[in-house]
Amino acid sequence: MISAQLNINEIFYSLQGEAREVGLPSVFIRLTGCPLRCTYCDTEYAFKGNNLMAINVIFSKIKQYDTSYVCVTGGEPLAQKNCYLLLDELVKNNYQVSLETSGSINIQDVNVLVSIVMDIKTPSSGESEQNKYANIKKLTTKDQLKFVIGSRADFDWSVAILSQYPTTAGVLFSPVFGDITPTQLADWILDQQLNVRMQLQLHKLLWGDEKGK
Repeated sequence: MISAQLNINEIFYSLQGEAREVGLPSVFIRLTGCPLRCTYCDTEYAFKGNNLMAINVIFSKIKQYDTSYVCVTGGEPLAQKNCYLLLDELVKNNYQVSLETSGSINIQDVNVLVSIVMDIKTPSSGESEQNKYANIKKLTTKDQLKFVIGSRADFDWSVAILSQYPTTAGVLFSPVFGDITPTQLADWILDQQLNVRMQLQLHKLLWGDEKGK
């Protein structure tokens, strides 16, 4: 097993709260660090820390749990170059792997068997200028493209992006808690007859903002 190290914020077992595998028991590997500072970020505790962990140690921890689903998240996991090695090893060991990443880092070198959940930053995030829109063309039917929406302006902007950059990936629209209501977003989607999936964060409905859930 590879001894390369990554800076790990936490490893925990929970229900997947978002995207295609929502509700499935999964192991989450949260990497430390992120180059972005989104206004609506709910994992600021992952920005800093110094907990280097070898990939073989990471495997010893995730093998405690009886699930084949592993989600690599952050922070921004691709900000650490050894993340690619971790993804490769997870795939080699027959895990069903998803990667939660922003649209600000090139996804070209991500293992083709990893399901990418890529977050395109909307204007209310304060980081929309960091989006690399060329990434959208690299997504396939196994992947998902996520828009976190905090206003009607964000919604209209997201619709325009989808028109400009069509994709075969699944598309997710998620409301920013406290900025718009789920009902508002649902109504906008139906009014526009959009072929997208609206999602709420299941883990927050169950446990709030508790770390490691």
